[in-house]
Amino acid sequence: MTDHTRHCCEAMADRVGVRCDEHDDPFACPDALVDFSAAFQEYGLIIHDGGRSSITIEFCPWCGRRLSESQRDRWFDELERRGIDPWEDELPAEFQDGRWLASPRHDQR
Repeated sequence: MTDHTRHCCEAMADRVGVRCDEHDDPFACPDALVDFSAAFQEYGLIIHDGGRSSITIEFCPWCGRRLSESQRDRWFDELERRGIDPWEDELPAEFQDGRWLASPRHDQR
């Protein structure tokens, strides 16, 4: 899957884009340091403990810029608005990456 997100700097793009010939999963590769969730617009430092955990970061470790604001709450709100239970229902494809962000906002304020 191609991610069209523009990262804050070339160093971040390089780290997020690490691909390894030995590991299909970046969480299993010791050379992969940064995970990017296109769906949530979140960056995290990968914890190499055999799981899929990461520590969310708000600033780029290389250029110091503030990273994109997390869209996690908005993601859950939009699924709820559509009547989709993320734990029970099959997620629409656009919610598995960043495409859902192109949908019009339906803030309930």
